[in-house]
Amino acid sequence: MPADSLDTIVSLCKRRGFIFQGSEIYGGLANTWDYGPLGTELKNRIKKEWWKTFVHKRPDMIGLDSANLMNPKIWEASGHVSSFTDPLVDCKKCKQRFRGDKLIEERISVPYPELLVHIINLVQTGQFDHGSPTIWYELGELYRKSQRNFSMDTLPILLKYNLHVLSNGLKNIGVDIGLRGEEKTKNGPVLCPSCGAHDWTEPRQFNLMFKTQQGVIEGEGNTIYLRPETAQGIFVNFKNILDTMRPHLPFGVAQIGKAFRNEITPGNFTFRTREFEQMEIEYFIQPGTETEHFDAWQQEVWSWYTGLGISKNHLRVREHGKDELSHYSSKTIDIEYQFPWGWGELFGLANRGDFDLSQHEKFSGQDLKYTDSEDPTKKFLPHVIEPSFGCDRSILTFLLEAYTEEKVKDDTRIVMKFDPRLAPVDVAILPLSKKENLITKAKELYKKIVHETDLVCEFDVTGSIGKRYRRQDEIGTPKCITIDFGTIGEDSEQGEKDTVTIRDRDTLKQERVEIGKIMDLLGY
Repeated sequence: MPADSLDTIVSLCKRRGFIFQGSEIYGGLANTWDYGPLGTELKNRIKKEWWKTFVHKRPDMIGLDSANLMNPKIWEASGHVSSFTDPLVDCKKCKQRFRGDKLIEERISVPYPELLVHIINLVQTGQFDHGSPTIWYELGELYRKSQRNFSMDTLPILLKYNLHVLSNGLKNIGVDIGLRGEEKTKNGPVLCPSCGAHDWTEPRQFNLMFKTQQGVIEGEGNTIYLRPETAQGIFVNFKNILDTMRPHLPFGVAQIGKAFRNEITPGNFTFRTREFEQMEIEYFIQPGTETEHFDAWQQEVWSWYTGLGISKNHLRVREHGKDELSHYSSKTIDIEYQFPWGWGELFGLANRGDFDLSQHEKFSGQDLKYTDSEDPTKKFLPHVIEPSFGCDRSILTFLLEAYTEEKVKDDTRIVMKFDPRLAPVDVAILPLSKKENLITKAKELYKKIVHETDLVCEFDVTGSIGKRYRRQDEIGTPKCITIDFGTIGEDSEQGEKDTVTIRDRDTLKQERVEIGKIMDLLGY
C-alpha cells in the first residue's frame, strides 16, 4: 500500500538518508533538495534501468550528453525566449508573488485553459464583450483563422489576451462569465492566499529561464541561459549524429541531464523544483508515421513503469486539450500518478512534428534535412516523437509506491518494497553481535560479495539484530544475511557450522543456508 501522506515520505527520506533539505545547516534554501547516500543509489538505479531498457536493448537508439550552457540563439529558435513564460501578479500589501492563472483556478475550481476557451466561445457568439474591443477583435480573428492551432507568430496576441483576462479576473472573477452550462463561477474578488488582501499589481509575463553571464564582464551581449530542457541539445546535434553514426529512420537519441526553470510556485517536495533532472528521448521518424510510433511509445513507457512496480491502478493517461498544447506540439499525453495531493504528471509524450528542426535550420542557416537511404534524391526534415520522463518525479513515485506499513504481532513494520532492481542496497551482512570472531567471519563474506559481484552490500553491526532488520526494511534491502554463533561452530542450536540465516524482506521468511551456496542464491 503506497504512502497516503507526503509528510510520511519526507520524514522517512530524512531519517534514512534518501533526501535532505538543501543547504540545511544554513537554514535551507526554499525548494532545493539534496539526494543522500541511499537516494543517490536509488536515483542511479532508476537511470540505469531506463538507459538499459530504452538505449542498450534497442538497436534504434543512441545516447548523447550535451552541454547545459548553449548559444542563446538556440532558445530564440526554440521559442523559449518569447513563449516560455508564466503570468505573475504581486500582492501590494505583503509583496508575495503568485501565478495569476493558478489563483483564478483555485478560486473557481475550473482549469484556467478551460476558462480561456469558454471566453473565446462567448466572444465568437457575441455573448461576452467585457474588456477592450481591440483585444477581442484580435482574439476573434486569431481564433477564426487558426481554430486554436496557434503558431509562434500569434503569441503576442495570446499573451495580451491572457493578461487582460487575468487582470479582470483578479478584480472580480465571476463577471459575465458562465461556465458549464448555466453554472456560474464564484463571484467576488480573488484574495491574496498569504495575507487576505485584495490589492494586486497588473499581471505581467515572466520568463522561466534562469539567466547568467558568460565571461567576466556583465552585459546584454554576454547573457546566456541555464537550459530549461535537455531536448534542444539533441536537436542542435542532429547533423553531427547523422554524419558520424549514419542512422536510418526511425531512430532515437536519448539523454539524461539537469534542467532549470525559475518556477514561481514550486512545491510538493521534489515534484516541482527549479533544478531537476530529465530523462528524454527525441525519436526521429518519417512524416506520416506519427500515430504508429506515438502509440508504441505510450505502451512501452506504461509497461516500463508497471514492470518496475507501479500499480496500474495508480496510473492514468490524460490527453492535453488543444488549448493547453505547447507551441511545438500537435498532440501530447501525460501519464499521471495518483500522488497524495491528487493526480500529477509523471511522464509526457509529445508529437513535436518538424518544429524544432525547421526552427534551427531557419535560425542557424544549416541544412538539417535527412537523406532517404533508399532514394538519395529525397531529402526532408524528420518528424519527432518525444518521450520525456521526469527523473525526480519518478524517484518520488517509486518511493511512494514502495512504502508499506504491515502489522507484525503487536508492532507496525515499515518496509520499502522496491523492485529488487531499484533497491539502493541489494544485501546486508549482519553479525549477530560485536564479538570479534563473528565480525571477522561476517567481513570475509562481505568482502567476497563486493569483490566478486556488482551488488551493493552493506555491513551493519550497530544495535540489536531486530533494530537492524527494521532499518534494512525501511531502506528496502531485499535480503539480509545474519552471521551467528552457529556459523562459527559455537552454538549448534543456532545452526550448523558454516551456515548463515538469509531473511527475505517481503515475506520475513528466514532460511538456513550454507555459506558456500550464498553466491548462487544471490545470482552469481
